[in-house]
Amino acid sequence: MDALISIVIPAYNIENCIAGTLDSVLAQTYTNLEIILVDDGSPDLCGEICDEYAEKDNRILVIHQKNGGLSAARNTGIDWFYKQNRSDYITFVDSDDRLHPDYLKILMNGITENDV
Repeated sequence: MDALISIVIPAYNIENCIAGTLDSVLAQTYTNLEIILVDDGSPDLCGEICDEYAEKDNRILVIHQKNGGLSAARNTGIDWFYKQNRSDYITFVDSDDRLHPDYLKILMNGITENDV
């Protein structure tokens, strides 16, 4: 089986672009992934949008927390990653990013071809 990749996405005040980011992650050709969305106490509809995506795809986990800033949100994702101890790799995506469909495939090819 392919290695599991955890993708941490901090989410704060980005209700207008989080769906595009999530759609680009879900469209990856490498599909053994989980998405850890960290709603950093966003005052807009971002948390609700994240929850809606999690209801549609069981690879998505949403963590809601009080606002602590970007680093705190990423750290929450990292902490979850280590506590679960089920993923082989972790990567970070910003909430306004759009990924090429082969992003994770290229990442994994680089890891395996270079024995990282």
